[in-house]
Amino acid sequence: MKHLLLFIGLVLITPALAQTATDEAAVRTTIKLLFDGMRKGDSTQIKNTFLPGATLQSIAKNKDGDVSVRNENIGQFAASVVKYPPFALDERLSGMDIRIDGELATAWTPYVFYFQDKKSHCGVNSFTLVKVNGNWKIQNIIDTRRKDNCPDLPKP
Repeated sequence: MKHLLLFIGLVLITPALAQTATDEAAVRTTIKLLFDGMRKGDSTQIKNTFLPGATLQSIAKNKDGDVSVRNENIGQFAASVVKYPPFALDERLSGMDIRIDGELATAWTPYVFYFQDKKSHCGVNSFTLVKVNGNWKIQNIIDTRRKDNCPDLPKP
């Protein structure tokens, strides 16, 4: 009887685990498409990774140490990348920790940002993604930025 229950449990959980792995790969792909679009200067590719009404935010600290959250318009952000030659904007991730529950995913991605092959700053991106019509789209990104203790990361 124990073996039968174990078998039934495995049969029921295997599709759920497979779906989670598929969804995790799709979340990774959406995030990769965003950063590939930045590197290529492709504003359309960038905009296609976001849901309508998505938000882009950065946590900022002024010289007095006061913390605020800056909001950036996604359309303006996407349009700004075309001002630079390809690969001038290069955000390199050192990892990606993804959590998924149904149609909600989060991703924690430490990064180093390079501007024209020179290290500019680093921090962490926190992504919130939503699965809509079978596709993972970014609903929100909030990041931290600092100039110190930024590791060297290889080109993707």
